[in-house]
Amino acid sequence: MTSPLTARDRAKAERSDALLTEAARLFAARGYSGVSLEDIGAAVGVSGPAVYRHFTGKQALLGAVLVRVSEDLVSGGSRVFEAAGTADERMEALIDFHVDFALGNADVIRVHDRDLAHLADEDQAEVRRLQRAYIDLWISALEPLHDATADELRLRVQACFGLINSTPHSTRSASRSKRATAAILCSMARGALRA
Repeated sequence: MTSPLTARDRAKAERSDALLTEAARLFAARGYSGVSLEDIGAAVGVSGPAVYRHFTGKQALLGAVLVRVSEDLVSGGSRVFEAAGTADERMEALIDFHVDFALGNADVIRVHDRDLAHLADEDQAEVRRLQRAYIDLWISALEPLHDATADELRLRVQACFGLINSTPHSTRSASRSKRATAAILCSMARGALRA
């Protein structure tokens, strides 16, 4: 039996989450090398040394950001995959899920694209393992819908991710709503997967 969380435990968890959010925002804006622990701490109202109460350093913070988002992709993707009834519904659910993720996590996508090489070896290996699991989930959804080799299915899935994950770089315009952007991306992803 686990003991209930204390107010102090909740506050510490909230501070850790705030540090992760601000680290992702700052890394996205300035790059890993352009951000200090003091910058991250200041963004949540603590000193740089206080960040060490939550993370062993800047590289550990980067690892936590990218491992956590990779875990979220696998668990969320698995959830929508399992909830869908048919092969078509599974593919649609995964597309909707990933588009929603990409539009809601633009900072993390920028950080992943630019700063993956700064991860510690063990964090990089974990991110890669989780990415393979997520890709395999999509391949499992696409396989019943497309008569193709495993290599071609993988190529289709990765190309689809490239299309969707380009959104942090291509959707900065405020002239289009998030809903309209999502509809365009979903339609394009469907077309790319089935072309």
